Amino acid sequence: MTTPYALPEMSLDEVKHLVSQRALDGETVLLNMGPQHPSTHGVLRLLLELDGETIVSCVPDIGFLHTGIEKNMEAKTYLKAETMTDRLDYLNTVGNNFAYCLAVEKMLDIDVPPRAQAIRVILAELQRIASHLVWLGTSSLDVAAMSVFLYCFREREIILDVFELVSGQRMMTTYMRPGGLWRDVPIEFDNAVRNILNTFPQRIDEYEALLTKNPIFLDRTMGIGKISLEEALSWGLSGGSLRGSGSDWDLRKKRPYSGYEQYDFEVPVEQEGDVYARYLVRVHEMRESLKIIKQALDTLPFGPVRSSDRKVVPPPRSEIGESMESLIHHFKLWTEGFSVPKGSVYSAVESPRGELGVFLESDGGTKPYRVHWRTPSFNNLEVLSKLAKGLMIADLVAVIGSVDIVLGDVDR
Repeated sequence: MTTPYALPEMSLDEVKHLVSQRALDGETVLLNMGPQHPSTHGVLRLLLELDGETIVSCVPDIGFLHTGIEKNMEAKTYLKAETMTDRLDYLNTVGNNFAYCLAVEKMLDIDVPPRAQAIRVILAELQRIASHLVWLGTSSLDVAAMSVFLYCFREREIILDVFELVSGQRMMTTYMRPGGLWRDVPIEFDNAVRNILNTFPQRIDEYEALLTKNPIFLDRTMGIGKISLEEALSWGLSGGSLRGSGSDWDLRKKRPYSGYEQYDFEVPVEQEGDVYARYLVRVHEMRESLKIIKQALDTLPFGPVRSSDRKVVPPPRSEIGESMESLIHHFKLWTEGFSVPKGSVYSAVESPRGELGVFLESDGGTKPYRVHWRTPSFNNLEVLSKLAKGLMIADLVAVIGSVDIVLGDVDR
């Protein structure tokens, strides 16, 4: 199918024109999928060139959710810019904060207390599970498995309750701050997280009982949307989309941060590179995240949760009513911000979708001179043009779900 309709190396506009011309000539049919299609997991438009129901070419068209987050961050102080990071990948708000705080801390060369590092790991892994639950529920719904959708969102609510417990917000937490955390976790935190550790393994078993050996699910996912390891690397994939093709690349193992090197966990890897392999990887990742959370909670050290560097970290609220110096310090930090030495850094974390990195450049002032995000969804999305070729339209819906994109992560 691909030979008579091969697309040469062209710009996006040229490809669109060629595809439209072939459709006008009656060779193929042009179908717009999106940007409001319920199976595109966000405001995404796909230009599908069809020969009957077979996809000849697929051209992703993005930009419908562009928010200008990078430029908005450059207009704010380092502290205030962090609130913008929550709006990137809205299913990984804690992870977005994590990457940004690590970059600022790297520029300032400040240490984070061990207790804060352990709590960061616990919350980041809870966020990974919550994100995978949304992925599993919605992608299962795309292939008509509605019960799984309901169960996954039931469990996700429990994790969001923990986020609300520690930060006051269910999604846009901004709980991590440069130098540590906003505040220590409340006393109820331990029991709330242990409840998740005790109940979630059985819940994941339920998901697998419904899907893993379900003949209908296997027919919709096995052998669909295959990509080899070499191709996945050449397309710049990361996360579950890469590990489903045979790579064990995971920044938590390869380039540990925030103490990940002290936790015992495995990196799930599958070799087939299809929709089913990507499903297996992410389900296994949820189990590994529970292992990490248990280890971090069992060994959670006592101590402060914020750096002692008072040039960056606001004074405790208890001091503000007793010390004029603390009140002035607090006021100046939140109005003027803190200065960052000249230079540039790149810091990355393993988000639920892959490598999430932030590049920061400072000119010595209180606002970042340049902010740029390396988001996994942007890189993972472009491979749709390769995965879709030769599939049926119904199969494309399963492929989009398996790539696990978030359009806020793509458009920025």
